[in-house]
Amino acid sequence: MKRKLIKKTVIALACSAVMAAVMFLGVLYHPDQMLADGLYQSAKALDGNIIVIGIDDRAMEDIGPYQTWGRDIMAMALEALNADEDCRPAVIGVDVLYTGESDPDLDAYLAEAAGAYGNVVVASVANFGTELITEDTGAFYMSDYAVLSYEEPYEALRSVTSQGHINAMYDQDGVLRHSILQIDLPDGRTVSSFAYTIYQKYAEAHGLPVTLDIPTDSLHRFYVDYAAMPGGYYDGISVADLLSGEFPAEQLKDAIVLIGPYAAGLSDYVTTPIDRASLMYGVEHQANVIQQMLRQNFKKEIADGLQGILVFIIAAGCLWFFIGRKVIPSTLLWIGVAGGSILLCKWVYAAGYVLHPLWLPVPVTVFYVAAVAFNYVQTAMEKRKISSTFKRYVAPEIVGELLREGTDALGLGGKLCDIAVLFVDIRGFTTMSEVLTPQEVVSILNRYLTLTTECIMKNHGTLDKFVGDCTMAIWNAPIPQEDYVMRACRAALDMVEGSKALSQELLEKFGRTVSFGIGVHCGNAVVGNIGAEMRMDFTAIGDTVNTSARLEANAPPGKIYISRDVVDRLGDRIRVTSLGDGIALKGKSQKLEIFLLDGVSDEENAQEVSR
Repeated sequence: MKRKLIKKTVIALACSAVMAAVMFLGVLYHPDQMLADGLYQSAKALDGNIIVIGIDDRAMEDIGPYQTWGRDIMAMALEALNADEDCRPAVIGVDVLYTGESDPDLDAYLAEAAGAYGNVVVASVANFGTELITEDTGAFYMSDYAVLSYEEPYEALRSVTSQGHINAMYDQDGVLRHSILQIDLPDGRTVSSFAYTIYQKYAEAHGLPVTLDIPTDSLHRFYVDYAAMPGGYYDGISVADLLSGEFPAEQLKDAIVLIGPYAAGLSDYVTTPIDRASLMYGVEHQANVIQQMLRQNFKKEIADGLQGILVFIIAAGCLWFFIGRKVIPSTLLWIGVAGGSILLCKWVYAAGYVLHPLWLPVPVTVFYVAAVAFNYVQTAMEKRKISSTFKRYVAPEIVGELLREGTDALGLGGKLCDIAVLFVDIRGFTTMSEVLTPQEVVSILNRYLTLTTECIMKNHGTLDKFVGDCTMAIWNAPIPQEDYVMRACRAALDMVEGSKALSQELLEKFGRTVSFGIGVHCGNAVVGNIGAEMRMDFTAIGDTVNTSARLEANAPPGKIYISRDVVDRLGDRIRVTSLGDGIALKGKSQKLEIFLLDGVSDEENAQEVSR
């Protein structure tokens, strides 16, 4: 048992380590992220303080292709938004790059319009690439996220506005789940994100905390909890409406207004986790990030290493439980852990933490399926082993009982049992074999052994062995039986009765006959598989067996000798004749009282018939 527990523990730990490594290496990255997106991301009620104004198809129809727009278009749009002092937005974010100088007059016009009220934030962008980084210590390494260049608004516009970068860093499946809070430039400057810069200006105007404690990774990224689906912040207001003056100015009062590309032809769209099937325009992504900052609902992604350790421990415990367990408790644990872990992920996310939702259910499910299959195969093999081991020894119904209950007793070893033992030998067989042909001897022997076997099986005994012309049988093993001593006695009586017809047949055919000598005893004996792993026998050993064998050796032809123990247990249920206590059995130091079994009582026979 100890070896089995150690083996099971080692298997559980080894398999769990492999599965934890598989999860950690990202083999199931794509399905895990898909489940996480569906589990974590959902549309929420918006408070209406963020409004997107689109550079949309209608604007390009009224004004002309976007590539032909001068900077005066955006200048006029900003003037329109700030024209009514009572309806002025708190912050206007322009999600358009205005790098380098163009027409001096138009550049000056845009700078004047943007700086007039100090509420405009414009975009900048950093260009990343691979670069060899040399540290102050002289050590160097290759960085895949080095800032190679930084593009910011032209000087006149930069001096009168706030800026924030609009860089996006996609996950490996092409989905934008993170926002970069800040970028560290090679010249030592730190540039906040477009969304964070807008939030800070809005916070200053409304008395909110200006600085937020946002959990980020080594690349200054944080997980975005999207609040709106694509189109959620867009009410159909176009830049063309600003220029015509036909827009709901009162709706924009003290709000955050974002102006950005909102047409497929401008190619400013991303795939987001809240709706992977529909593209979201970049300006809407910025709106979602700002909304998250306003709600201060940030999520901390739990380190993969810690999650891997937890998966290893829990999955190992589940597999240890599954091995050798029945289907129902295994299924309950599987449902509890796999289903419960997904619900736990949802609850933990609401509490502010992000877990991999598939990291635990997949290993536990794999272990559950594998364990159920293994247990099924093992059970089938065990049943086959039980059947092949016992079907030649015991009655079919006993084999069936063993198959239903299963057994661990098929390995080497045994246990102490109270059993009834029967020995039966053919009297006169040696003399007969000297005058008959070998074929005739074998034929006669087979007839008698078949008779003894049938009597044993009929009375639900276990055929222990044949030793030449001797047969040994036991009762109450390998499974417990009721009334096993009486069963042994009935088998002995059936043998004597059955031998009469067979003896007459042999007398007529060969002119000779034989008969049985039988001994029955009961008591404790060691029962089990004895021998070597490659060759073992299911048998019983001990003084009870030896005594039964001695009784049989002393029994005259056609007689059944039983011991005082048998008589004491059966009482008046059997008819016996005492032979006294002066008979010495070979190998026994003391003389034993022996009885001749004459039959069973009339009452016992009547009860047997009624059954």
